[in-house]
Parts: sequence; C-alpha cells; structure tokens
Amino acid sequence: MRAQTNSANSGADTVVPFAPAFENAGSDSSDQLDRAGQTILQMLHNAANLADANSQHALDMAQKLAHQLRAAEARIAELEAEGQGYQDRAERAEQWLHRVYAEIQDRFLKKDEQRAAVSGAPRRKA
Repeated sequence: MRAQTNSANSGADTVVPFAPAFENAGSDSSDQLDRAGQTILQMLHNAANLADANSQHALDMAQKLAHQLRAAEARIAELEAEGQGYQDRAERAEQWLHRVYAEIQDRFLKKDEQRAAVSGAPRRKA
C-alpha cells in the first residue's frame, strides 16, 4: 500500500508493506508490523493536525466575517439615522416654504385684491 503524506511534511511516498517477504519471515515480521503501525499512527496524527488547522481556519474566517457583519450593520444604522435626519429637515423646510408662501399670499396678494376691489380695477390672477 502506498500512502502519500502531507506535502508540507515530507513530500515523499511512504511504503507500508502488508506481508513480509518469504525469506524474512522470522523476527523481521514484527519489525515490519511495528513500522506499519507507527506509519499508520503518524498518518492519523497528520490527518488530525490538518483537520484541526482547517477547523481553526474556518473559525477564524467566521469570526472575521461576523465582525465585518456587525460593522456593516452599525454603519447601516448610522446611515439610516442620518437619512432620517435629512428627511426631517426636508419636511421642516417644506413647512417653512408653505408658511412663507401663505404669508406672501396674505400680506401682498390679498392687499392687491383689496385695492383693486376698492378702486374698481380688474383683479390680478395669482
């Protein structure tokens, strides 16, 4: 069986023999079994380390994105408040324009109409 280890660790293929050769069937089989077991454990540790690193990276990204989301929500709230302030100012300005218009109507145009009625001159259209 050939298993590739993480390229960051060694970059080389690791050979794990399953059965000893017939001429080395004696004490060498225990050594091969131990080496195979150690290799499997090392591969398992490497996989666990990689999984931990991936998990940590995912958590870091989630925290970063959550922070950006909170900042965006805060900015949206600021902009909405600012927009509401401009809306209020626009409404007040409209009220003032209406009041000025009404004052002009009352003070100038009605006096012109009254003068015209007294003098008999034709009325001006507003």
